[in-house]
Amino acid sequence: MEQLVIRDADVVDGSGAPSYRADVVIDRGRITAIVKEAAAAGCQRPRAMRELDAEGLVLAPGFIDMHAHSDLALVRDPDHSAKVAQGVTLEVVGQDGLSYAPVDDRTLEEVRRAITGWNGYGDDVDFTWRSVGEYLDRLDQGIAVNAAYLIPHGTVRMLAVGWEDREAAPEELDRMRRLVAEGMEQGAVGMSSGLTYTPGMYARNAELTELCRVVAGYGGYYCPHHRSYGAGALEAYAEMVALAREAGCPLHLAHATMNFGVNAGRAPELLSLLDEALAAGADITLDTYPYSPGSTTLAALLPGWAGEGGPEEILRRLTDPATAERIRHDLEINGADGCHGVPVDWDTVEISGVSDPKLAGYVGRTVRESADLRGEAPWVTARRLLVEDRLAPTILQHVGHEENVRAIMRHRVHTGGSDGILRGAKPHPRAYGTFPHYLGRYVRELGVLSLEDCVARLTSRPAARLRLPDRGLVREGYRADLVLFDPATVAAGATFERPRTLPTGIPYVLVDGRLAIEDGRRTDVLAGRAVRSTPV
Repeated sequence: MEQLVIRDADVVDGSGAPSYRADVVIDRGRITAIVKEAAAAGCQRPRAMRELDAEGLVLAPGFIDMHAHSDLALVRDPDHSAKVAQGVTLEVVGQDGLSYAPVDDRTLEEVRRAITGWNGYGDDVDFTWRSVGEYLDRLDQGIAVNAAYLIPHGTVRMLAVGWEDREAAPEELDRMRRLVAEGMEQGAVGMSSGLTYTPGMYARNAELTELCRVVAGYGGYYCPHHRSYGAGALEAYAEMVALAREAGCPLHLAHATMNFGVNAGRAPELLSLLDEALAAGADITLDTYPYSPGSTTLAALLPGWAGEGGPEEILRRLTDPATAERIRHDLEINGADGCHGVPVDWDTVEISGVSDPKLAGYVGRTVRESADLRGEAPWVTARRLLVEDRLAPTILQHVGHEENVRAIMRHRVHTGGSDGILRGAKPHPRAYGTFPHYLGRYVRELGVLSLEDCVARLTSRPAARLRLPDRGLVREGYRADLVLFDPATVAAGATFERPRTLPTGIPYVLVDGRLAIEDGRRTDVLAGRAVRSTPV
């Protein structure tokens, strides 16, 4: 592997400490020397087979995306510029309780159908794995960035219980414990759950607590998409804090937002809840994306009872007029649990992607706009889309609040996560822009965070949560997962109108000491591997 010296970089080392000027030497995938102020002091400067002039650039640890949905993109898309170009060198996948391991033949088909909206059906993927370890082995064949994996609770429940809304029987809970233990032994870093997604939402807290005890025994953490981000959001956060504390398990709150009109300006209440728990000894971190709209699938808004039995049962219920009317009433009048207990506002639900090209005309319009064009009620349009595209449509949901976004990102346990769905004609720009958007918008333009503080939130803090002893800092002996960016120009190119535009101001990204981005262009380097948990 080629030795490299990065000269005259302004090093923001990920610790939160002030920057310093240095030459940084990389050899065999690790940082082997850091020579501070070498030129100014007249010191002998390090030499290497290759030199990179970093004058005017910040050198930082590679960014860690604490909430990614690249589970299939990592294996189908060697380029993966959506993340590499942002300076991301590690992603945490297996999120929201639904992913592709552990599975058997039955549940693999079910989960592929259930999250087609997130990752596509996977016709172009060879699903050679079934266990967590086999999936990580597949990643070890070479991927664009490194990846860590969370055991998806909903997938585990499919295997042990199925899609029934009921308490797990003792023998089913025992099987779930074994599956979680096996996944942790094979290298997972923790467990995720999706408590507004079926079948994970059917789990009682006692079940989750028992599984979290298993995770804690292996040194992992629990990452819940909890039961509400709308009505009852604070209660849902408190529920997860109490559950994790009872289980003795570290807690990482996924995409910790406060959305919908009922939560405008209420971020301080969430932060007070967290501060109280932290003061009492709780181990809590969280991630957010620096945007106010959310993104998910259209099917995710449906009430939980409509998902019992799996994807085919959902479609059957949608095509039955009486049952479809009951679904509409829950969505528009009661506030379905899938829509976080808030009656759906079709003006805020924008179609961002479909699988069937014949439905492409819906993309970029809200459900109400499309309904008006068709001269029908919004639910008729939504139902048509769900049935004709077989639950695959993805959406943007314009229900967030900028003041909440800023308040939460300032909290001391905050980390960055894109929650980026890469699929669809008009995905959320967070998939392509989260990390440069933090640096360009919230550091340089708004001053919400200092540069050093922001970099720490995107590097060392997530590395600590993942228990990675040699990542997340610019330190001698650490792995050379690094990013070089221009603090004066770094910015997200992605917008809601052009969401796949790559960022500016990030000319170099190194994964395991090899240049994955060079002079602003993607190389053919595939130096990423699975990052497995370390024994406690």
